[in-house]
Amino acid sequence: MWVVVGALVGVIIGMWLPYQIPVSLSRYISVGILAGLDSVIGGTRAGLETRFDYLVFASGFVVNTILAVLVTYIGVVLGADLYLAAVVTFGLRIFANLGAVRRHLLRRPSAHPPTLS
Repeated sequence: MWVVVGALVGVIIGMWLPYQIPVSLSRYISVGILAGLDSVIGGTRAGLETRFDYLVFASGFVVNTILAVLVTYIGVVLGADLYLAAVVTFGLRIFANLGAVRRHLLRRPSAHPPTLS
């Protein structure tokens, strides 16, 4: 419940603030958002599979985001598009986790539930 409220408040604040991200930072922001989105969807999947661990989620969120931005920065310094590696990796992980979440939510209860014997 609080996650939904927090997301709605964040969207409303984001729409009301007249702030534009400088073009020079757009790569870093986009890769950071992808890393965070990957962690959120992975956490959702883990929660549906009843194996969610807050410490793993929080550390993964922070470390993945920092690492993705750092790889992007190193790529800019070297003159290589290393951010594409992060985009592809996080994109694949996001779609894999979304597929697992979708399958979990669409799973039909079996007609004959297992019995304890």
